[in-house]
Amino acid sequence: MTVTSDTPARIALAGFIVFAVVAIESQFLRADLDWYATPLSFYLLGPYGAWLKAAYVALAIGTATLASALYRAMEPAARSAAPLLLFALAAIGIVVTAFAHTDVPRVDPTFEGFVHGNAARAAFLCVTSAMLLQSWRFRHDARWRAFFAPAFGLAALAFALLWAHTLWRGSPRGLGQKVVIALVVAWLVATAWRLARKRYAQAR
Repeated sequence: MTVTSDTPARIALAGFIVFAVVAIESQFLRADLDWYATPLSFYLLGPYGAWLKAAYVALAIGTATLASALYRAMEPAARSAAPLLLFALAAIGIVVTAFAHTDVPRVDPTFEGFVHGNAARAAFLCVTSAMLLQSWRFRHDARWRAFFAPAFGLAALAFALLWAHTLWRGSPRGLGQKVVIALVVAWLVATAWRLARKRYAQAR
């Protein structure tokens, strides 16, 4: 048994906080966009878009780092490659989403917009599925068992609202997407914060 370093968790936590701060600040800086109706993808275009792209990269790095750190920190019986793989795929999808521009209204659809849309959908589906699976694995580790209920509840809520947002086309596209993003980031931050505390041991 060796004490697990909290450095990866702190790196992940920093990435999530950077993303949250920049994404929230973008809502105020982009007065030309209606936060209620406009998805976050459109904030990647135009003024301050480069900052948000950098924040997306920070989110992706944090997601991949947290996934790897969680896998190594869990008891062997609680480990699963499935959430690790899904988090990694989500991280890739986040980066592609950031740099492939979305289609804009009144302009013909483009291949780049197609890539952006599918990367975003894949990232959302992968990260919420990974959250559910990882939360479920917490039951098998005594050090994480108490965290199972809140983690699984938050993951299930994010997963359900993602599908509600996807299937209910009449919902406000900006608000609905941002609520799902907020729930995902909340889960990631809470998990990274818990992992960062130096009381967990890594079993090999």
